This record gives sequence, C-alpha cells and structure tokens, in this order.
Amino acid sequence: MGAIVFKKVSIFGVGLIGGSFALALKRAGVVGQVFGVGRSATSLARAKELGIVDVASSSVEEAVRDADLILVAAPVAQTEAILASIEPFLQPDTIVTDAGSTKTDVVEAARKALGGKIAQFVPGHPIAGREQNGPDAAIVDLYVGKKTVITRLPENSASDVARVAAAWEQCGAIIHKLTPEEHDRVFASVSHLPHLLAYALVDDVARKPHADVLFQYAASGFRDFTRIAGSSPEMWRDISLANQAALLGELDAYMAQLVQLRELLAERNGKAIEAVYANAQRARQNWIKTIESAEQQNKQGGD
Repeated sequence: MGAIVFKKVSIFGVGLIGGSFALALKRAGVVGQVFGVGRSATSLARAKELGIVDVASSSVEEAVRDADLILVAAPVAQTEAILASIEPFLQPDTIVTDAGSTKTDVVEAARKALGGKIAQFVPGHPIAGREQNGPDAAIVDLYVGKKTVITRLPENSASDVARVAAAWEQCGAIIHKLTPEEHDRVFASVSHLPHLLAYALVDDVARKPHADVLFQYAASGFRDFTRIAGSSPEMWRDISLANQAALLGELDAYMAQLVQLRELLAERNGKAIEAVYANAQRARQNWIKTIESAEQQNKQGGD
C-alpha cells in the first residue's frame, strides 16, 4: 500500500472507466476519499454499495470543494457541460483531467467552459475498456499494463502533468504522450473505425429477415469480430461525431479497400486476394509479437 497522494478525488461518471480508476487508486492506497457524481442516482448508489466511491454526491460544489484531482469519465458530448458546472467552484490547486476517447473536441470544450482556468485541465485517455457498462463493470485491474495517453496543453504545468501521470501509473497504466490532433488521427484508425464496422455488421445481420437463423449459426469468429459492438451506443455515438473528420477519412480509405477486394473477388483473382490476406496476416502477427514483448518487459519490470 502506498502513502496517500490524493486526499480527495472526485469522479464525474462512476461507470466502467471512472469506477475502475477509483478502485485502482484505492487498492494502491494513494487516495483518502473518493466522491462520485453522475446523472443517475441509481448508478451512484450502486457505486457506493460496491465500494467504488465513499460519497455519492448530487452536489457539484460539494464534489469539487477541496478536491486534489477531478476525473471526468462521462461520454465526451457531456464534457463541456460538466466542466462548466465545475468551473465556478474550481480552486487553484485542483487538477482536472478526463478519460475521453477524442481529444481535439474535448480541448475545445474545456477552453470554452474553463476560460482562464484552462491550465488546470490536463487531457487524458486510458486505452482500456470492456463491452460492459456501469458501476458493476468496473474492475480494479482494468488499466494494468495498458496505455494511457496524455495530450498536454501549452498552458499545463509540468507538475500538474506529472500528477495526472502518477495517478494513472498508480492504476498500473503506462504513460504515452501525443498532441490532441495526433491522438484523434491515430484512434480514428485503430479504435473508432473498428467500432463503427462492428456496429454496422451486427446491425446489418439483425435487420435481415432470417436474422434468427444467422445468429443461430454465428460462432467464435463472428463473436470475436463483433465483441466491441456490445459497448455503449451513447458513448460511441458521441465519439463518432466528435472525431467526424478523421473517422470519415479512415472510412473512405476502408471503403476503397473493400471496393478493391470486391473487384478481385468478382474477377476470381485468387492470387491477389491471397496476397491481401497474407499481408494482413503478417502485419497482425508482428503486432501481436510487439504486444507480447511489451507485456513481458512490463512483467519483468514489476518483478
């Protein structure tokens, strides 16, 4: 158990992301008290029942008062309203961060809502998740060995960035740093597009007249490909719209790839199809090796 680093942490949104953050800080022994704030009294009560938060608060003023760290872990479309509600009560020594899956829109919202207090907002994004939602989905080791990206602002002090990084490191995360623009381009490709495709495929199958038969025979390949379609529709609607430009670019590129594959299939060009599949297989195998190597290094570093 570590020494208390944060006397009071307040979390807006006590579901999977915010709840797991709270549980991890508690296990590390670095937080004195966790306040939870949210739209649903039922979810807040459940978070308190599960020991995720110590206080389930309906008062923004109460939650913000004397907080060392505030985490906004709500859907990105709510960011501006939440930060605007926080701003009147925000004390100079309080740091605010977020867990949003897009960053340029979050930074814009923060500048509007916080104004002259923007230096106190350090944007972040933990790269971890599950398809379940709500307080019951929160797990203490969600962030262990996972990346958290910090997209610091020019106004942020080095000490505030270090404090936010330290909080995520106490959760077991590995810190990476990108600009907000770099972040959104990267995640449009490797996160936002895959979610869009998974939702589209399941929706397409579900709308077919013989959907019940199709789902009856769907097996592990379909399940693995579509796992992320079990994620929160509200959250991913907000992410898709927030990163619209980058996501449209990735979608256009993917559609061009599909058109090319369709032409190869129509031409029965097996050699070319196999070449595409083989290139994808090699790329995926190399990626998995990189992940496994990093995980092994992290394990050795923690021994």
